[in-house]
Amino acid sequence: MTDVAVNEPVNAARPETKEQRAWYWYDWANSAYVTTTATVLMGPYLTHVATQSVCPGIEEDTACTANLDVLGIPISPGSVYAYTVTLATIVSALFLVLIGAVADRSPRPTRLFAGFAWAGALAGSLMFFIAGTNWQLGVVLTIVASLCLGASLVIYDSILNRIANENERDRVSSKGWALGYLGGGLLLAINFAMLTFKEQLGLDTVMATRISLLMAGLWWAGFTIIPVRGLAHLTGTVGTPVDRKAGVVAGSFKQLATTFRELRLYPQTMLFLLAYLFFNDGIQTVIGNSSLYGQKELGFAQETVLGLFLFVQFVAFFGARLFGAAAARVGAWRTVLAGIALWSVVVIIAFFVPAKAIALFFALGFLIGIVLGGTQALSRSLYSQLIPRGKEAEFFGFYQAMERGTSWLGTLAFGLVYQFTHSYRWAIVVLIVFFVVGGLLLAKVDMRRGIEEAGNPVPVVV
Repeated sequence: MTDVAVNEPVNAARPETKEQRAWYWYDWANSAYVTTTATVLMGPYLTHVATQSVCPGIEEDTACTANLDVLGIPISPGSVYAYTVTLATIVSALFLVLIGAVADRSPRPTRLFAGFAWAGALAGSLMFFIAGTNWQLGVVLTIVASLCLGASLVIYDSILNRIANENERDRVSSKGWALGYLGGGLLLAINFAMLTFKEQLGLDTVMATRISLLMAGLWWAGFTIIPVRGLAHLTGTVGTPVDRKAGVVAGSFKQLATTFRELRLYPQTMLFLLAYLFFNDGIQTVIGNSSLYGQKELGFAQETVLGLFLFVQFVAFFGARLFGAAAARVGAWRTVLAGIALWSVVVIIAFFVPAKAIALFFALGFLIGIVLGGTQALSRSLYSQLIPRGKEAEFFGFYQAMERGTSWLGTLAFGLVYQFTHSYRWAIVVLIVFFVVGGLLLAKVDMRRGIEEAGNPVPVVV
């Protein structure tokens, strides 16, 4: 296969290719883990396990005021998951950038992608063994799965530049994200049925949750086979300035040093990343803690929250396609700005939703579904236009360092506000700051200038 050309006249959009169809499947594969485990089940389940370790036998609707002792630091059980993902994302900021540099120099990037994807899926599957009071195992596996998922996505996202030209990326990225919601929704429907009919299946809530975690890991591993096979022929990228005789790892460190020195040459790319750091922190923190919010603050049963997430998944499929169509008409930059404004509305509504108000809860879920996939998919394709050729994975390493799980600023703010107020309402409403700051920064990004600075052709609609 020939890589998409750059520095040439604007390319016409082509019919969907077999490489693009294979590429979509990793969104389908990993979304099951992201939805079932990272978004819906792990937050409340790890909180439950941590709570039982310091308040044995406490009822789910009773507050536990005791703290865990972590290296002499008192930690509220209700903040364990937020702090865990915060730690994973801080580590990612160092780890994923190096992985991007290695991937750009790897002769077989698809093999590297497969290794990280399957290692993450293994960690996700092993979450089945989190039980009793061993919350520490949950912390370790969550961090490993988050790092491996992020590393696999660095390589996966960088492949977008190689299989789609500048006029195809909004469409391809949006469709991949949309199919991811279908895949995640299908497994979530199975998990929802299992938890709803657990007694008929001879299960209790804990065992049904553990089996659901195992299924998400196996789903991730199984469907990853399709993109691995479909993209196996890809070889290393071109244009990497470091002499390959230096070796992959040593050369990658030299590559990183060169890139950090050259960042000033791409001010619009850096401004986009800064904007993304803020607004995506808000998005990911809302997503990652919404299950916790629904159960602990609004008083809904786990089955009700699962039902909401199932509803959101399928709304998000249409939302991602809607945003993709809007981007084709008015441009991805304007469409993402509109999405950020809607996210601010989501946070404000969430603060005022009364406990047990199921109609408002699902109305909020509908709005989240509309903006969820579209803002993320178009952010990915927007950023792909701002990356210099030959450094795709390296620059997506910066991107993923700010994107996976929940990013550290958002989860840290969420965890600290809960730590001091013991209210998830105040923890969720503080996130509006991230959307306002992110939106203002994105509004200052000159996309056309940034694309030209990166040496890439400008799409027909920016």
